[in-house]
Amino acid sequence: MQESGQDQPLGGRFEGREHRLGVRVYFEDTDLSGVVYHANYLRYMERARSDMLRLAGIDQRATFEAGEGAYAVADVALRFRAPARLDDALLIVSRVQMVSPARVVIHQTVRRDQHVLTQGTVTVALVGSDGRPRRQPRAWTDIYQRLVWQGDTQHP
Repeated sequence: MQESGQDQPLGGRFEGREHRLGVRVYFEDTDLSGVVYHANYLRYMERARSDMLRLAGIDQRATFEAGEGAYAVADVALRFRAPARLDDALLIVSRVQMVSPARVVIHQTVRRDQHVLTQGTVTVALVGSDGRPRRQPRAWTDIYQRLVWQGDTQHP
């Protein structure tokens, strides 16, 4: 496997507790200066988190359709280090940092080869149709507990 994110299966894959998703930068992802528009890093990270949860066995769609709630982003912190450009192959690495009954904190890194381009920490909370936080299904918190990263998330 190439570190750049190429040759990965749809939805990425787990390496231990770490989820890895490869994405390609397309023309539509870039701004007038030819670099990835800052908001698109959030899109890449969202895709990676969604695929990570799906592969881990967390069925967000079924929970939503059953009226049991949906995830809402409660907090996002991003740090941009270097730009990605058209046709770059990127790797989004996601690690569960913390889990509680109602929320999950996930640290994510966007890389090109070995270069860290962007790092982010996203907190999502399960909310009911009334918009109020609610407890996640026990099976979900069990899955997250098995995925909690034990290493340093600040230096990938």
